[in-house]
Amino acid sequence: MKATHKPVISSTGLFTPAESISNAELVESFNAYVAKFNIDNADAIEAGEVEALAPSSVEFIEKASGIKARHVMAKEPVLDIDTMSPRWPERSNDELSMMAEIGVRAAKQALETAGRDVKDVDAVLCAASNMERGYPAMAIEIQQALGINGFGFDMNVACSSATFGIQTAADYIRAGNAKSVLVVSPEITSGHLNWRDRDSHFIFGDVATAVLVEDAAIAPEEHWDILGTKLKTVFSNNIRNNFGFLNRASPEGEGKADKLFVQEGRKVFKEVVPMVASMIVEEAERLGVDPESIRRLWLHQANTGMNRLIAHRVLGHEANEDESPTVLDTYGNTSSAGSIIAFHLHSKDLKANDTGLICSFGAGYSAGTVFVRKVN
Repeated sequence: MKATHKPVISSTGLFTPAESISNAELVESFNAYVAKFNIDNADAIEAGEVEALAPSSVEFIEKASGIKARHVMAKEPVLDIDTMSPRWPERSNDELSMMAEIGVRAAKQALETAGRDVKDVDAVLCAASNMERGYPAMAIEIQQALGINGFGFDMNVACSSATFGIQTAADYIRAGNAKSVLVVSPEITSGHLNWRDRDSHFIFGDVATAVLVEDAAIAPEEHWDILGTKLKTVFSNNIRNNFGFLNRASPEGEGKADKLFVQEGRKVFKEVVPMVASMIVEEAERLGVDPESIRRLWLHQANTGMNRLIAHRVLGHEANEDESPTVLDTYGNTSSAGSIIAFHLHSKDLKANDTGLICSFGAGYSAGTVFVRKVN
């Protein structure tokens, strides 16, 4: 079949961990840790040498984020106040790694939905915010586990990794260098979240998504034309994680809070909302799409307040749940996977010729837009 060099989204896949932590469970654990910390450090706190920790609440979490629960790969150790981090046995080099395992599960669903044989897939991109190791690439391990010939590589643009991956895959299709590319985003964000930090301990959840980007010539009858993609990055320290292999060069800093996720939430909110809203409107106009005609926005799932403002600026009115669906209430912030979860769960009801937008934004700053139109 002759290639069209026209990229489309043929299907998506989603893996959701079985265990979930409600806000009530999270707050109970966190407040127990706070009480123990304040008792254990009572003398230092009294002397002004250590700052007492403040408890959290369900009301605070839901008002700040809109999050009500999050799925995790390991619930018990996260809630254990002596651990407050995921735990599982280290796997041997001959076993499938954790990230690869959940990535494969999401990828298999996407392949099955599209009726795609692995022999027809040319590449695997593992696009996620934190990789389990430096090398070999997670993408190559996923590729091997699926039995795909061709090539694979990892890419990390934090919360925008998936949309950056989709544009990269689309560019391979446009250039004729591939006809079918899997973009897999396994996000085990519980591993880099500071579960002892009141301002962020509620944010993240674990999940894996997959997007099959293909040439229109081989796509299933029901698919999504990719009308256009746009990427943008602006350097900022307001979301940062300093964990890396060079930490061993400065051992005095190992284990400090900056080796986990940290952010200046209010600054991020103030700076990212206008940047992303303007980017969406400008790209829509370039593509000849009336922003107010966009049928559905699948926005990055980090904060309901951010999404509400961005949607309002794009659509020209307060968006309802049908126009801008939310999944972070049950999934939490799943980094790059968030907008893909929203698309996966809330796209099947759209009709032929409906236009939608997949959009991500996060650390970097990084932002990505993927404008799509339903076919059949």
